[in-house]
Amino acid sequence: MKDCNQCGKCCIKYGNGGLSAAASEVEYWETFRPNIYDYVGGSAGGNLNGTLSGADSGEKIWISPDTGKQLERCPWLRQVPNQDKTNLDKSSRIQYTCDIYYDRPDDCKHYPVTIEQMVADKCEMIEVRDLDNPQQAQLTLDKLMVESRPSLS
Repeated sequence: MKDCNQCGKCCIKYGNGGLSAAASEVEYWETFRPNIYDYVGGSAGGNLNGTLSGADSGEKIWISPDTGKQLERCPWLRQVPNQDKTNLDKSSRIQYTCDIYYDRPDDCKHYPVTIEQMVADKCEMIEVRDLDNPQQAQLTLDKLMVESRPSLS
């Protein structure tokens, strides 16, 4: 499995309504990161009645504070020039960074969860050997993600 190359595919795919946040995350943002809280579905800006509107797995996030509608893209995702100058073929590729990386939702911290999810999402970390031996690839993924989420294997 390759290291993440910051291609942004996961952020682009899930950043338009595919994410939610736990109540504890929302409370943290409300107290310490009001700029993030403004984009929560239940914040005063994101919901006219100012009450939290929970999704099945948590609070809806990345809701426009101006319109109250789901944003088509994560407001914290930024394109940056590729920093890998050792590989000239990649040096012109776009990379992405997250403006709230250290305070991002657990949904983001826990991604990717499974090899199947990575394949479906066309994750660029996947290599042929991962496809040939998905059980070993899952073990490798779980080791990579040990500080972010519980192991699945």
